[in-house]
Amino acid sequence: MYNLKLENNDFLRQFEIELDGELATIEYAEQERKIFLTKITIPKKINKSEFKDWFIKQVLEYVSNKNIKVVPTSPEIARFLRKNKNYKSLLPVGIKL
Repeated sequence: MYNLKLENNDFLRQFEIELDGELATIEYAEQERKIFLTKITIPKKINKSEFKDWFIKQVLEYVSNKNIKVVPTSPEIARFLRKNKNYKSLLPVGIKL
């Protein structure tokens, strides 16, 4: 869909994608083989729901490849996971959405 590169900015603890000179981010915190996705920020200029969904998918694929469990503390990311059950395996045992 989009030909953009996902960057993991360890220093700022956020995933980043630049589009049209604007930076979209998903902030996170890591703890014991879990990643807490805490906040998603999409600039107004590129705030399209299909971009947001695509961005979240990119982050979930990245996390899946690292074999880390996801704890969605951002309401938008939790909503995405509720709608996309194929990512349910990324949730730690006991986390229900």
